[in-house]
Amino acid sequence: MKISFSPEDEKFRAEVAQWLTQNLVGEFEQLKFRGGPGDEHMFPQARKKWEQKLAQDGWTCIGWPKEYGGRGCSIEQQVIFNEEYARAGAPGHVGHIGEGLAGPTLIAFGSEAQKQKYLPGIVAGTELWCQGYSEPGAGSDLANVKTKAYFDEAKGKWIISGQKVWTSLAHESDYIFVIARTNPDSIAHKGLGFFLMKMDQPGIEVRGIKQLTGTSEFNEVFFDQAECDADDIVGKPGEGWAIAMGLLGFERGVSTLGQQMQFHNELNQVIAIAKANGNDKDPIIRQRIAEAHVRLKIMRYNSMRMLSDEGDGGLKKEALIYKLYWSTWHRDLGELAMDVMGPEAEILASAPYNLTRLQAMYLFVRSDTIYGGTNEIQRNIIAERGLGMPKEPKIQMN
Repeated sequence: MKISFSPEDEKFRAEVAQWLTQNLVGEFEQLKFRGGPGDEHMFPQARKKWEQKLAQDGWTCIGWPKEYGGRGCSIEQQVIFNEEYARAGAPGHVGHIGEGLAGPTLIAFGSEAQKQKYLPGIVAGTELWCQGYSEPGAGSDLANVKTKAYFDEAKGKWIISGQKVWTSLAHESDYIFVIARTNPDSIAHKGLGFFLMKMDQPGIEVRGIKQLTGTSEFNEVFFDQAECDADDIVGKPGEGWAIAMGLLGFERGVSTLGQQMQFHNELNQVIAIAKANGNDKDPIIRQRIAEAHVRLKIMRYNSMRMLSDEGDGGLKKEALIYKLYWSTWHRDLGELAMDVMGPEAEILASAPYNLTRLQAMYLFVRSDTIYGGTNEIQRNIIAERGLGMPKEPKIQMN
């Protein structure tokens, strides 16, 4: 396991830190520590402008190959960038779905025409993507998707109808990648296609979903005879499941280290409040803070372990525990934050529903153990794929 960096990597760290210090000023000062999970509704236009500022200086898609607009940075340098980005309080990426998921998937599985068509806009920070996976009846059980796609010979296009849900930033996105069933008689993971679709077209409707936090950063997306160009299916009809699973591998990649720095920032805020209101003298609170710190360190070391020494671009089995571990830790941090704040945790700063960042975090993290695969599903994955245990029996419906 690699837990240290070379002198060259540390020079790269200094370069990243210096750039962030010099540029997170002026019009971008207001973006510090904003736009993360539960706060993605904040400053969307300013964060789009920030994304394009990153692109101008070559700080988007740094791990992508140079031929597709990236820097070809090593895993170590990608880790460093994500850590320093979060350490500086730089805002949540509005383009993270494109940079971290859609782009790497196209590089791995897409045609050369698809790469030339879509990758430049992601690198430039001018074209944003969202993810069309979950449906009302297919969340953790993604293979149960009902959205349908058929090829219209007369139009020469794929026609998509169905519904997706929990689609983050769909209302801000230019494109969406969609899992849909190309074979109406297929079941489970067979007969699926992976489609690239333009959001601004007839037949696509976005409806915001109001959350516990009072905001609507994710949405329902309805497809009613929406169109997808014939060349915008990735792979062949029926190969959608394999591509979708490949994409989820990228979700457990180097950005996890940046996520942990955001967690570190939140923990530091909790500690600062405890020191200010005297709760740092409470032995139980002190023990819980220490436990949160230790568990966060373990999270980092496991991430470094799962990113180390993989020559094929894949992830080790250690990656299977990551979602379960971080979501549970983050949920517990939300509860710790409210206990540290004491009675103030239940008081709003002003109407209407003006939450502090920690109040919003506490409410939002209730969803961490649900989206992206519930904790129960994650335990099944660990048992079956990681430990080789027998699969859970399936109920036969008559």
